[in-house]
Amino acid sequence: MDFLELLLSLAQSTLRFTPILIFAAMAGVFSERAGIVDIGLEGKLLIGAFVSATVAHYVGFGLAGMLAAMGACIVFGWLHGLATITFRGDHVISGLAINFLAVGLTKTIGHALFAKGGDTPNLGGPDSTGWERLQALIPKQVWLDIAPGLSENPLLLSIVSIHGWLIILAFVTVFGTWWVLMQTRFGLRLRFVGEEPQAIDTAGASVTAYRFAAVTIAGALCGIGGAYLSTSNIASFTPGMSADMGYLALAAVIFGKWRPFQAMLGCLLFGFLFAVKDRLDGASQGILTQIPSQFFEALPYILVVVVLAGFVGTARAPKAVGRPYVKERE
Repeated sequence: MDFLELLLSLAQSTLRFTPILIFAAMAGVFSERAGIVDIGLEGKLLIGAFVSATVAHYVGFGLAGMLAAMGACIVFGWLHGLATITFRGDHVISGLAINFLAVGLTKTIGHALFAKGGDTPNLGGPDSTGWERLQALIPKQVWLDIAPGLSENPLLLSIVSIHGWLIILAFVTVFGTWWVLMQTRFGLRLRFVGEEPQAIDTAGASVTAYRFAAVTIAGALCGIGGAYLSTSNIASFTPGMSADMGYLALAAVIFGKWRPFQAMLGCLLFGFLFAVKDRLDGASQGILTQIPSQFFEALPYILVVVVLAGFVGTARAPKAVGRPYVKERE
């Protein structure tokens, strides 16, 4: 029974961490398939988490926070697009600038608004519960009007809570990303923009427009991931709370060879390692207490090195990724 309880606990923890990685990874798939190197996933997750928690605090429910986070991350995506698509700047430098800007803005504005060192107030009060997190998504009275006995049904509560439906949405997003990229005309052209942009240009479509569409979609997905992080997973914002998950998501994209379902498997693997770290770091007895806690902290990142060392050489990135497109003169 103890072993079964451990497995269930690890499964729950994996589902807790994985959606953040999935939303960011799908954002990376869209960007990189269109030829845009998106190191800025980390910064967009962070700014999305901050905006979502801040707006949810002032407005009173998390759905408004999530929409605001999507808008803010789209703006950051446009900044990245302006630097890389319009002005043909270096993609990696631009992405790192986005990350640094997000770190500075969230801490500075957060401290100015709440005077708590950059932290935002807890959306559910001092002792945030599942019911309080549900209130953070939609005002309590709305749910009581729909289902008066909701607060007395833990199973139904977990399904309709922000935590529950965003987990479902994360996996739906994987299928949606595959369908858009592989089954639609838009996706076909987007993939060609990352492989042979000259072909799209010759066909009369705009390479610039498709690349901006890609960074817009990526920004929206990062906004949802950031909202999940601060209004569901923790129910408040803390500076640096993205904890390099954007970089891990990018590693999952490479691990998955820029394909949605394979990237999802990478996210599940990294999410499982976060769950193991979370579980074993608090072990109070047995041989695990002899292992330094820093080992568990480093475990997901050690795997990143192992995974990339084994897959980067065999994974072929989109041919035009990171390369500015200059329209040929007629």
